[in-house]
Order: sequence, then structure tokens, then C-alpha cells
Amino acid sequence: MNHHLLSACLLLAALCGTPGCPVPAAAAPALEECAKIDDDAARLRCFDEMTGRKPKAPPEAEAPPQPAGARREEPTFMSRRWQLDAESRRKRFAIMSHRQNYILPYTYNFHQEKATYEAAYPDVEIQDAEVKFQISLKMKLWDDIVGLPLDLWAAYTQLSLWQFYNRDYSSPFRETNYEPEVLLNYRTNTDLFGLLRSRFIQVGLNHQSNGRSEPLSRSWNRVVANFGFERGVFNAQLKTWIRIPESADNDDNRDITSYLGYGELWMGTVWRDFHLALMLRNNLRFDGDNRGAMQFELSFPLIEHLNGYIQYFAGYGESLIDYNHFTNRIGAGVMVKDW
Repeated sequence: MNHHLLSACLLLAALCGTPGCPVPAAAAPALEECAKIDDDAARLRCFDEMTGRKPKAPPEAEAPPQPAGARREEPTFMSRRWQLDAESRRKRFAIMSHRQNYILPYTYNFHQEKATYEAAYPDVEIQDAEVKFQISLKMKLWDDIVGLPLDLWAAYTQLSLWQFYNRDYSSPFRETNYEPEVLLNYRTNTDLFGLLRSRFIQVGLNHQSNGRSEPLSRSWNRVVANFGFERGVFNAQLKTWIRIPESADNDDNRDITSYLGYGELWMGTVWRDFHLALMLRNNLRFDGDNRGAMQFELSFPLIEHLNGYIQYFAGYGESLIDYNHFTNRIGAGVMVKDW
């Protein structure tokens, strides 16, 4: 059947309600004019206008159909951490994890530095076994600043070393570090020579201190710049910093950069609920004063909201009180899931 004739028959049915009813005389000329239109879309619009029918929304206004059995792509590790894609940004939790949140009920330090603490508290004998835990949270303060892919975050991290098993001396906290910071996070998604994909660039201000008075007081302020990269299940973050100078009267750890240097590299891989990570740090002084540190982490499924967690640290700067003393610590415990 000729397509013009078919279109006319359909229109007749719409006009009279019954396929066999006669055509109104007034409608016949209009039918003929519509039937003369060669373009299919224009001809259909002509017939729709005659019948008062509203045209269907164009295909681009509809969501594209998903293939049968297709799975929605999950946000990557860094996307979940920093809300880098649309899927992650829909989950607008007020408070999110920043760094790892964990507790190691038992750690053992094979090179525990005791002289500094015992000099300040002569009646206390420090043990090698400690509890170590960290609380680290962040909150987004400003989203899409001036229309750019730029977010402002505020974060807080607290690391504690607790002489829990030292009952003879009331189980004191040997060290607690307080670390607030503000970060401007610029979201990127740039391919780097097919090797890695740049995911974010951050700049900010960081303060770290242990809240103690002399002779145990330690603190410093930094301008930081961090860079995030991903490829598949692999992720890497380069953290760099420049110390903000202090006056000699207020500086109680003036040589801290000679031990902690100017940055550190974190590398990791995530597969389901398994997470393997390595931190490397060095002061880049290739003489007798070369110092560095490494931290190895492994977490694995345990129960619904907790993963088992093993941590090993060797080097300088595990905490502020130990920044200029070598630490060799291993511990096991649990980590709050955040990926």
C-alpha cells in the first residue's frame, strides 16, 4: 500500500473514530495537502496538527535504553573519596571519611623512643606495646565554586598512640596529633600519555600539632599541593608541602623538614573489599643525612562495616613526638569501610 494512502487511512480513523466511516468534506482538501509532503516527519506533524494530537518528545529528550544485562559503571576509589563524578556527587553526605579510620588494639614498636617522654615524666616507664588509632573526617563547604569544577573541603585528622597496657602508670596517652586542614579540590579527568588519568589537583593549608607544652610541644604549618591519579584499580596520590616559617622563639621542631622532607607518595589498589597500599617518603638528601619512611597497609573483609587491617611503619615521622627518631612498628586491628 502506498505510504500516502496509509497515512490518509490512519487519519480518517482518527477523525471519525471508526475505520469505515465517511470522510468529512472539509477534511478532504487538508488531507490531500498533508499527503503531498515528501518529508516523513513534516507529513506526520501535518496530520498531528489536523487531529489535535500532541507530537511525541524527540528521541534526544529520552534516556537512552540500557542494553539487556548491562551493569552501571561504579565510581572509582578516588571518585568516592572526593565526589569526582556525577554518580558520587549525588550522595551528599554531610561528613565523609578523609584518610583511614582505624584502631589497632595491639602494636609493637621495635625501636620505641622513650627518653623524650620519660625526661618530662620521670615517674613513668614507657612500654613498647601500644594501641594506635586514627579518626579522619572531612566536609564539603562549597560546591562548584563560581561554576568551575572546584570544591572547597575542610578536614580533620587525629592520630593517637596510647600506652593502654601500661597499667602501672595509669595507661597514659603518649602522643596525640591534631591535624585540621582546608583544601581546594579541582576535579580533573585528563589522560596522561595513556599511562594514568589525572583525577584532581588540590591546594590548601595544613596545621599539625600535639597540643603539648614544652619540652614535648611539636607543631608546624604547611602550604600543601596534592595530585591524584588512577588507572583501573590502581590509584596514586602525590602529596607535597612547603613549611610556613616560624620565629625561632616559637619553633620547637625547626629541623622537621630534614626528617620529613617536602612530600610523600601513596600508591594503592582496591579490589572489592580488599585494599593494598604503600606510602613512601624521603627528604631527598643524598648524603649522610638521607632519611625517609614507608608505611604498608593491607585491609580485608571482616564484618559488614569493618575490614581487618594490618599496618607496618618504618622510618621517621610516624608522629610529631617521634619525627626525629626511627620507628619500626607493626600492628593489627580493624578499619571502617569507606570504599
